[in-house]
Amino acid sequence: MPASTRHHRALAVFVHCLGILAAVPALPAVAPEAAAAPRPPAATGPTAATPPPGTAPAPGRTPAPATTPGPAATPRPSATTPGVRTSAPAGVTQPPVAVLARVAAEPTPPSAPPAVAPPSRGPAKAPPQQVTVAVAPESSPAPRYRIQVRNVGNAPVETTVRQELPPGSSPTAISAGGRSTRAGGSTTEVTWRLRLPAHSTTTLGTALAATAPGQPLTAPTCAFTSDGARPFDCATATWKAAAAPAAEVSEAPPWRRYPVLLAGLAVLLLVSAALVWVWRRRRGRRVTAAALATTGGGPDGGRGTIYPRPAAPSTARRRRTPPVWLVVGAAVAVLAAIVGTAGWTATRQVSEIDTQKQPTSGAWMGTGVTGPVGVPLRESAFEFTVYRMSCGAPGTAGKPADGGATPPNGRRCQATVGVRNVTGDHQPWHSQLQRAYLPGGRWVSTDESATRAANLGRDVFADPMAAGTRMVLPLVFTVDGRDQPQQLELRSGVFSAGVRVHMP
Repeated sequence: MPASTRHHRALAVFVHCLGILAAVPALPAVAPEAAAAPRPPAATGPTAATPPPGTAPAPGRTPAPATTPGPAATPRPSATTPGVRTSAPAGVTQPPVAVLARVAAEPTPPSAPPAVAPPSRGPAKAPPQQVTVAVAPESSPAPRYRIQVRNVGNAPVETTVRQELPPGSSPTAISAGGRSTRAGGSTTEVTWRLRLPAHSTTTLGTALAATAPGQPLTAPTCAFTSDGARPFDCATATWKAAAAPAAEVSEAPPWRRYPVLLAGLAVLLLVSAALVWVWRRRRGRRVTAAALATTGGGPDGGRGTIYPRPAAPSTARRRRTPPVWLVVGAAVAVLAAIVGTAGWTATRQVSEIDTQKQPTSGAWMGTGVTGPVGVPLRESAFEFTVYRMSCGAPGTAGKPADGGATPPNGRRCQATVGVRNVTGDHQPWHSQLQRAYLPGGRWVSTDESATRAANLGRDVFADPMAAGTRMVLPLVFTVDGRDQPQQLELRSGVFSAGVRVHMP
């Protein structure tokens, strides 16, 4: 066989094999159960002349000759005895049950999943609050607050209520077994440990001794879990002294009123100006009359002037000029005044520059707002309220969950913050934009792993906040050293001015 023919035949065999392999997936699949079950043999029914096996012919009767059995009828499975074929009467058309059973036994290939758009990230919803707090100031000469703690759940709850007092103030009366403790620095807090029955309301009260009478005092209050780690709810209130009644002011007499005095001064100036004008006019007339009288006693004998009269040359008078020392002194004085004014203005503008101010007032959206703890501060999208800040001992920060490095003297400061979305749309916010400033201008961002652990594993920055919602949550900052944060900077976006809260 020539080589070319062998090659063509080999190629044809190869192509034929490829076609067979391509056609194999298209063959109908057989169910494993149907392939494994043995097919029962076709049974033939006994004829009338052939007795059933195991029976003897009746005596005196000759058995009929055996006849050749015809072909068996198409079997039809019985509903009561599956797998056993029975004969059917002749002439009856049987439905294709076997074909349908075979088609049903074939496995149906899985269909493709329906085209569904990926779910969009919805706004985060605040978890339902089981304990709510309401604080209201009382109308009294001294600062007093009324606190209502309510359990809205169906089970009793153990809670720890903490009220942070303004710096420099001390409690004079505490109700319901509360006790006063020093929270650190110059702040004092009042703590209650309560067990709230289901659907109950407990009223607490405090009275303070203010150091500066008449100054507004803000005292935020929070209800925590029994261990004091996670806040249920927080509220704040500002006490203001009652305004003193305005004293009755008697009307001043007419000669002591400013409009009357100004009008009298204007009339006096006009009269003085008129008198000066009249005096100068009369003086000019006298000088003219004296000159005419002197001219009449001349060589003409008083007969008047004969025109044209030759012009007599008048003596040129030298114009008086100020002395040189006066001009130089005035110029020096004016120059010194200009230089002094410019220097004073520049010094005043430079002294007004705040070197400790962070670059938030130059943001593109909104205006930077600064306030103390417990006062709601609003920016372009959020309203932030810092209720309290507590820091652990140095060296108790622990190892972060992400395996990062921890400062040797690091400690965690937890701030209880209330966030409210004041816009009509859901708004995202980010952990890296929330900062705690330390002395010297150093700052740290939110510790994401510690914040997630403080919120029971929930990432509060993962989803945007829904419109009009409010959340009270802890934010954790890991700082080094013994210095506590002096300021918190909270903002909703990169280009938002944000708010700054001064820590006591």
